[in-house]
Amino acid sequence: MDDDPQITRDDVLEAADRIKGQVERTPLIKTRIRGQDLWLKCESQQTGGSFKLRGATNRLMHLDPEQRARGVVAFSSGNHAQGVAIAARRLGIAATIVMPADAPALKVQGTRDNGANVIFYDRLRESREEIAAQLAAEKGATVVPSFDDPFIIAGQGTVGVEIGEQLREFAEDGPGQILVNCGGGGLSAGVALACPAARIIPVEPEGWDDMRRSLESGAIVPVEPNARATLCDALQTRRVSPMTFAILKSREAHGLAVSEAEVRDAVRWAWQEHRLVVEPGGAAALAAVLAQKADIVPETVVILSGGNIDPALHAEIVG
Repeated sequence: MDDDPQITRDDVLEAADRIKGQVERTPLIKTRIRGQDLWLKCESQQTGGSFKLRGATNRLMHLDPEQRARGVVAFSSGNHAQGVAIAARRLGIAATIVMPADAPALKVQGTRDNGANVIFYDRLRESREEIAAQLAAEKGATVVPSFDDPFIIAGQGTVGVEIGEQLREFAEDGPGQILVNCGGGGLSAGVALACPAARIIPVEPEGWDDMRRSLESGAIVPVEPNARATLCDALQTRRVSPMTFAILKSREAHGLAVSEAEVRDAVRWAWQEHRLVVEPGGAAALAAVLAQKADIVPETVVILSGGNIDPALHAEIVG
């Protein structure tokens, strides 16, 4: 993959072998909505509270000894930050994370607790990419993007590998449809590669549904400059990656958008029905099903991608 930006299913399968033992095999649980059976893939129970550890681990394990000695720099509102921090700590690599000043305190603390140095920025006035690039240049460090990287995409796709393996324990066929929370598209694209027979549905919060609009138009469309803030902080990506977009476009994926109220309903439902703590950005895909924006077909899987929610906010939502 170093010389060829094209990512294949084989890359995802290799990533699954590479990171085995470094990440949790998260539960796939059966549930029932509108009288129909479907499955929940609980990446909210992954180490670090989200799927991000998968891609971060795969990316960092590809660094050579000299690169590891110079450290890594990443930018994230929280989940990728924690994933990189955990993977870096385990591999003995110094990590600096550029985070927005309004990032959830729980995610900032989780990042620091795993030994990473946190640098704050103003998401409305500053470019996290530029700050990260400058820091990396000063230190000779490697930038670890949250989604615009073939190793990250392959690592996130291992969620799909697990889904396929787990479903076959209960059903002869693999997943028929997978709903995925989408920010930059790394998880959606990786799962699309891992599960070529499944229909992939990326789900985003309203106003931040640039992947949905990009797929509809056939070209990348960024988020509007005046987009309102959303509870789904993990999905606040202003422009999707050409890599992730190309993969989803080739799979003829169709995106969906959900409202803040629908996301709140999903966070509440996950707790009331299964005692699952799911953050807003990890519940958008579930919200699409509960709001009847997505049909439930045989072997539908909904990925709960993160569980890092402030306890006070969770208590307020679930009542």
